Parts: sequence; C-alpha cells; structure tokens
Amino acid sequence: MSRTEEFQELRPLLFSIAYRILGSVSEAEDAVQETWLRFETAPAEPRSAKAYLSAAVTRISIDVLRSARVRREEYTGPWLPEPLLADPYQDPERSAELADSLSMAALVLLERLSPLERAVFVLREVFDFGFSEVASAVGRSEAACRQLVVRARRHMAAGRPRFEAARTAREELASRFFDALHEGDVAGLQNLLSADVSMVGDGGGRAPQLAKAVFGAQNVARLLASVFPQMALIGVTFEPHEINGQPGAIFRDQDGKVLHTLALDVLDGRIQTIHAVINPDKLGHVGPVADARAIDREVRQARQLTKWQTAPRTPLHELSLSESELG
Repeated sequence: MSRTEEFQELRPLLFSIAYRILGSVSEAEDAVQETWLRFETAPAEPRSAKAYLSAAVTRISIDVLRSARVRREEYTGPWLPEPLLADPYQDPERSAELADSLSMAALVLLERLSPLERAVFVLREVFDFGFSEVASAVGRSEAACRQLVVRARRHMAAGRPRFEAARTAREELASRFFDALHEGDVAGLQNLLSADVSMVGDGGGRAPQLAKAVFGAQNVARLLASVFPQMALIGVTFEPHEINGQPGAIFRDQDGKVLHTLALDVLDGRIQTIHAVINPDKLGHVGPVADARAIDREVRQARQLTKWQTAPRTPLHELSLSESELG
C-alpha cells in the first residue's frame, strides 16, 4: 500500500481526533493537511502509519489549540464549536460513545482542560489508544499521561453531559420540537423542554445573537415561539439534520443560504440544552452563508408589524422577552 493510500484510509480517524481536540472544522482540516505534508516528506518509512499519523495530528492540534486559546478568551459572547454535520470516523461497536464525545456539550466541557490534558483525554477516553501510544503521541512518559488522564477525568466528571441512549427516542422528540417550533406553539414547546433547559447562542460578535443564555422552559419556549414563526414569514426554512451527533437542524434563508444551526441535547424524554451557532465564520463549511444581520432587520420589522396588528388584543409584556434577550 502506498503512503497516499495509507493516509486516505486513516484520514477519517485523523480528522476526528483533530476536531475533538480543536472544536473547529477548518482548523482540524488544516491540521490533517499539515499531517499529510509531514508524512509525505518523511525520509524513512514509519513502522506504523497509524501511530505516526495519529501522533503527528495530535501534536499539530495541540500547538494550534495553544494559540487558539488566547483568541477564545477574548471571544465575544459564548463560544461554541463549529457545527459538524457528520463524523467521518465510523466504529459501529462504539458509535454511541463517539457521538456523545462529539456533542456541543462535551466539546464545551473539554474547553476546561489544558491542551495537553485535552489531547490525552481524547486519545485515551474517546479513541481507546493504549497509554504507550498516547505517550508517544504527546511526547510524555506513560506515568505522566496516566496522571493527565486522571486530572482530565476529574475536571470532566462533574459536568460531563448525559444523553438519551435510544436514538429513535431522541429523533422522535426532536421531530415534535421542530413541529411545535414551526407552529409557534409555546405550550407544545414548553412540554418538550426540561424545567432547567438552557439556550445558548454563538454569534461571535459577527451576527445577531442572544445577549446571554436563556434559562427555564417557559422563557425558552416563549423566546422560540416569538421569533421563529416571524422568520418563516420572511422565507427562513429549516431542515432537520444531525448536528455533532445529536438531533438538530440547519436554518436557511429564502435563497437557501445557511443562517445558523441548532443542536439539541436530549435526556429523560426532555430537551436539556439548545445550542445555536450563527457566527458566519463557523458556518462556511456547511454551505454559502446568509446575511444574518439583514435577516435580523427583516425579523424586527415583522415583529413590529405583528405588534401593531395585535396591539388591541396582545399585552406588550407578552412580547418583552424576545426584545430584551436578543442582541
């Protein structure tokens, strides 16, 4: 087998490692490309292509993450990973574990770890690498890697997300959620949300976003029901699609351009968290990106018209949440 063939066979694994370390599709793709360049020009044939390539992509990802951490500390508003529509690495025996490790909630939690802890945790806990392989990949002793894993597990344990085990149950709940969303059905939405549900939006200062996270079933339901029907009036549509291994949807403007993605975390028959990524810099890999600010202006105009038309019958305080929560 040629080097090109070996690399292509392992490429899905390499991307999946890099993405979980970096939380960025574009940076993961760059890390994989840099790994190929190193492999292509390596003077000697590695004894194990998998070991060589996994170590190379891990080290490159650690270096990228160290520089990215400074930018993320200065990020405007909540930071969420770039949405991933499908994980190229498939392992039927561990598909549920891999999907959970890919979720928005899990990747946000991984941000608490140092770059080295994150890399070791991903290799050992997600991809089940042996400690000798992990040590070789990160350039540390096996004893040091065991300590790093222990620290990473401790950091992750308290907030580690749990998800509905049955895929069909998640998908059925998501279908009901999006039906209620389309109808602007506050009661229907509220019945599908956990009491302490949270909704987080990532605009990165590059698009309209929630001024802060919204908590509570009633608040989240009212916010969703007040905004999305009005978006539909100006031609915004959505298509259900798995996002980061969990139920979700891609929202598009009337020209089919990507406005944002929505991912749902489901547990015990209720939606626990809603993650919305609207930062255009994080959506280019999904497709051509819509002008979110222009759409926001149209939605605000539609909302004002709705208020005017319903003023004799609708108290203003019923619409105050969306006005105060939207940036």
